[in-house]
Amino acid sequence: MVVEPPKTQIVGGISRSGWFRVLPFGLFMVLLGLRGAAAGLEGLPFDPRWFYALTVLLVGGLLYRWRHEYAELARGSWPSLPEFAEAVVVGLLVFVAWIHLDAPWMQLGSPTAAFTGLDATGQVDLRWVAVRWVGAALVVPVMEELFWRSYLMRWLESPDFGNVDPRSVGWRAVSISTGVFMLAHTLWLAAIVAGLAYAWLYRRHGRLGAAVIAHAVTNGALGLWVVAGGHWAFW
Repeated sequence: MVVEPPKTQIVGGISRSGWFRVLPFGLFMVLLGLRGAAAGLEGLPFDPRWFYALTVLLVGGLLYRWRHEYAELARGSWPSLPEFAEAVVVGLLVFVAWIHLDAPWMQLGSPTAAFTGLDATGQVDLRWVAVRWVGAALVVPVMEELFWRSYLMRWLESPDFGNVDPRSVGWRAVSISTGVFMLAHTLWLAAIVAGLAYAWLYRRHGRLGAAVIAHAVTNGALGLWVVAGGHWAFW
């Protein structure tokens, strides 16, 4: 188990370590909102999907710039081979659950910023598909696990979240963080399953990398399925 080094500086009620987890997530949500707003407008001089490309660039850039602040993802703290394999299996199981838990009553509204990887002729545009897949499978899992599990789940256990061993986190913190995680997704029941699965891995092994791997496998498999079958509503 790798704990964060002591960083007690508090700004706006959030510790320095906390801001390194909150800001990438906050930036992602702002850009998501802009993309959703732009998608509903006509006559824009640019493709609204550029907001997603900008998201990948800016959020990914922040995560890379601050990579040394994430002790839980440092070299030597990643899962062992058996833990890695377990995370892959969990990620695939969550993917299967995600594509089947889509009945109308399992949805909270409709996506406001759906992403379609087609060109003007209706053909798959591999450039946009690549941008979306990189964002979903590589950037989002790191960004979300740092915020939802590493920060929020442990912060609910103790404001000094950096020194909270994830294996000691109680189910109250797991439940609340998963509930908020659910509200950020359209498929609420699928999101609950995913949130609990990733939290379970994190608590089981005490390694954030296990949750990141599972999340990346889920999103990566989902992206391949979306493109192969044209299920763009899931993106």
